[in-house]
Amino acid sequence: METEQQQRESINASLSQGTLALEGTDSANLPKLPPAPEPESQWQQISRQISQFLEQLPQYFSRFFQDYKQPLITVALILAAIVTARLVLAALAAINDIPLLSPLFELVGISYTSWFVFRYLLKASTRQELADEIQLLKNQFVGE
Repeated sequence: METEQQQRESINASLSQGTLALEGTDSANLPKLPPAPEPESQWQQISRQISQFLEQLPQYFSRFFQDYKQPLITVALILAAIVTARLVLAALAAINDIPLLSPLFELVGISYTSWFVFRYLLKASTRQELADEIQLLKNQFVGE
């Protein structure tokens, strides 16, 4: 007969190999297996997936920003230009509602337009001067 120590070693060896010979052993000497894990409920699975996603969210954002940096900056500049234009138009509308300011602005606009036409557009020599100034400004901006 085997001693109790030898039986345990035999059982452990059988367990490690995946086979268990139950002949000649009683169930009191068998090692107890840990209980099977309870299956996760659907809410636990969802919460685990959400927490994993939230842990990786900063990595997603940084990778997205690195991949699309230039288009994002372009979109932000376009949105900033739209917001600025809306603010300027709102300010002009507010100023235009002031009773005597609207006719004053119209008078200033008509006066400047008249001056510009008489100064640059009536004679050929002054039109050439205007064209030269425009070309000079264009060269300064383009860098030629």
